[in-house]
Amino acid sequence: MKTEKKILVCYNAPVSYYSVYNGKPKTNPDEIDDMSESSFERELQIIVESLSNSFFEVDTFAVTSNIYSLIEKVNRYAPDVIFNFVESVEGVSSFESYIAGLYELLLVPYTGNKPQTLSNCLDKSKTKEILGSSGVLIPGYQVFRSGKEIAGDTFILNFPVITKLLNEDASIGISENSVTNNLTDLIKQVEFLTSTYNQSVLVEEYIDGREFNVAVLGDSTLPISEIDFSGLPSGLPKIVTYEGKWIADSIYYKHTNPSCPAKINKVLKNRIEKTALAAYKNLQCRDYARVDIRLNRDNTPYVIEVNPNPDISTDSGFFRAASAAGMDYKELLNRIANFAIKRGQRDSQAKVV
Repeated sequence: MKTEKKILVCYNAPVSYYSVYNGKPKTNPDEIDDMSESSFERELQIIVESLSNSFFEVDTFAVTSNIYSLIEKVNRYAPDVIFNFVESVEGVSSFESYIAGLYELLLVPYTGNKPQTLSNCLDKSKTKEILGSSGVLIPGYQVFRSGKEIAGDTFILNFPVITKLLNEDASIGISENSVTNNLTDLIKQVEFLTSTYNQSVLVEEYIDGREFNVAVLGDSTLPISEIDFSGLPSGLPKIVTYEGKWIADSIYYKHTNPSCPAKINKVLKNRIEKTALAAYKNLQCRDYARVDIRLNRDNTPYVIEVNPNPDISTDSGFFRAASAAGMDYKELLNRIANFAIKRGQRDSQAKVV
């Protein structure tokens, strides 16, 4: 039975912002590797059809830097809820939180995380500061604006280390070159990343252990996924790269396979879930998020990433976890939409009182 609610699905109009996305120099100048944004358009019709089974009316809007057009659309359409899939604006990831802030100003309930959480989680060093100060275990890290800043007396981390763009998600900039074992290779990779992406780089101590993804829906964890790296050639680091997420014919895509539910004992499962929920709550996440965790040699969980509003497309890890919990795609979308609907109802009641 359909509810008398109108849903507006907002998403970022796909653009190519960087010259390279996979974190390594191009071997072919004509090569196109930007799939992190454009892949969503293939899922949009499925999302609309799924929501249309439960809601009176569903419309879509591609967000660009023309914010006035978004404001006009919201005012004219008057949605009961905005389903927020915006992860950047014309390729600029930092604008993700601004769009959520605009929904707040327009007083329209929207799905997913608030502006502060989106902003904090996009800045990897800020994420780690919050988690570390809250007692959540994180790998040691430093931030560099260029390779020239790295010197023997200022670099205090233990090798191997992994390099990550400070203000990006979707594994942009992550490749087999990201894990380095000495200063020479580290400086080379940091120089490449800072010059290519024009932003600082977070260097983090690499934990060479099992990796888990914990999908959190509401305040509950879904079945845990483990990334199976066993098929990777021995010379490649066991990490989730940009190619592993988005480039279907790449070695990493073929050999970094998730297994859900993960084959772990109850004690380890509880420890991982407790760590994921602590990260979720300390970063003030809501509705849904994904927490990525690595185990050290003692099976101690370390949080390596927190992803608010993660990918929930039909081939995503999040939906794989939801499926393992017995949910179909329609139910997953409905649950997330209903979180926002209930918030809107509470806000309306509060105004009346």
